[in-house]
Amino acid sequence: MTLEVFLAEMLGTMTLLAFGGGVVANVVLARTKGFNGGWLLINFGWGLGVFSGVFVAAQSGGHLNPAVTVGLLANPDVTEYAPGVAITLASTLLYFAAQMLGAFLGAVITWLTYRNHFDADGNDAAVKLAVFSTGPEIRNKPWNVLTEVVGTFFLVFVIARFGDTPHSLGPLAAGLLVLAIGASLGGPTGYAINPARDLGPRIAHALLPIKGKGSSDWGYSWVPIVGPLIGGALGGLVAGAAF
Repeated sequence: MTLEVFLAEMLGTMTLLAFGGGVVANVVLARTKGFNGGWLLINFGWGLGVFSGVFVAAQSGGHLNPAVTVGLLANPDVTEYAPGVAITLASTLLYFAAQMLGAFLGAVITWLTYRNHFDADGNDAAVKLAVFSTGPEIRNKPWNVLTEVVGTFFLVFVIARFGDTPHSLGPLAAGLLVLAIGASLGGPTGYAINPARDLGPRIAHALLPIKGKGSSDWGYSWVPIVGPLIGGALGGLVAGAAF
């Protein structure tokens, strides 16, 4: 059961990052079919990546995100991460490891798919990094953290309400929620709202032989980790206390 949960969560997160990173690459890298497709195309790509990844990770509950796992951990009404998966230190670490590995692998898949475009002329180092990780439009780290807290709070809080509300949307509900967050609250920082989504691909960016890639911007890397973890914990706490 442990291995099955790990593989489900890892493959689901890998799917999310392959689709999410892929749509960013398609929009920002020169000479792709989707070049200059715009912010809304990126939002739809990430939303549909979540939709697909949650299906793939059905056996693990489809967290795909350490902030979601932390939100469930913080919610006093929740006792399992998925049916039959009790909330323990070991299971929490299992989810974190699966999410990080899946995010790293998804980023590598994106790089392999767009290898020729990464190496082509017309892409500066900042554009290449944007395929892998988030960055703010205005660099003010305390406010950047706050932005990530707000976006992740609504992610976890609304997901908790999905579970308490009769509907037949399934994973589509999570995908539409991520689309909504990106279109409304994602502009300042690029809405990581997921520590693994940012850190796993940032590590991939640092390790992969990408032509002219420049810095991986480690000075900012803590923001999309700390902000989402705080926001996820707050979302879980409020959901548990309010309902």
